Amino acid sequence: MKFLIVEDEESLRKSIAQYLAAAGNICDWASNYDQAYQKISIYSYDCILLDLTLPDGDGILLLKYLKKLNKNDGVLVISARNSLNQKIEGLSLGADDYLIKPFHLSELYARIMAIVRRRNYNGNNVVKYNELEIDTSNKEVKVNERLVYLTKKEFDLLLYFVSNKNKVISKSAAVEHIWGDDADMADSLDFIYTHIKNVRKKLTEAGCKEYFHSVYGVGYKFTDR
Repeated sequence: MKFLIVEDEESLRKSIAQYLAAAGNICDWASNYDQAYQKISIYSYDCILLDLTLPDGDGILLLKYLKKLNKNDGVLVISARNSLNQKIEGLSLGADDYLIKPFHLSELYARIMAIVRRRNYNGNNVVKYNELEIDTSNKEVKVNERLVYLTKKEFDLLLYFVSNKNKVISKSAAVEHIWGDDADMADSLDFIYTHIKNVRKKLTEAGCKEYFHSVYGVGYKFTDR
């Protein structure tokens, strides 16, 4: 999964990023309002961790901007502001949860995962699509109860497409979501074809139907139609 950490306190930002990365996630970060605004404008995230007090702006304005964009990114506000009015305002503007500093990183991660499950998987840890079953907690994939071994990138790629089934996903969107900021260093996006080819092969060899379909000149669609 891919997260954006909007936090100006460097030590806390690094601690959060290291904790989330250790669990196999991709973490982008922004230390001020302007950086966060730019990243939110360009990229999509499974969850945004948003500090309200930023050196060059108010995080509440970022919430309003997200609402205006009508994006589906989850939002967890992390703030030292323990005001009831502030919580109500944040939640009414679209934040999914509100966590007061200081907090334990384990609680932070539990709340993030709850947001992701509610938004993307109807509150479940296991995502099912016909004969395909994806366990988001144990990072396991099964086809007709048969375990399929995928690399981390392959697992993330499959989960991303299943979560966006029946939608056309461009190569750039898939690469950016799975590889994060590192995608900007790629000379070509063609390597995404190799990863999709590998996932296709492993799934079909396990008895799965062919769900990845190329959309000429654009990217791919995961569908049984």
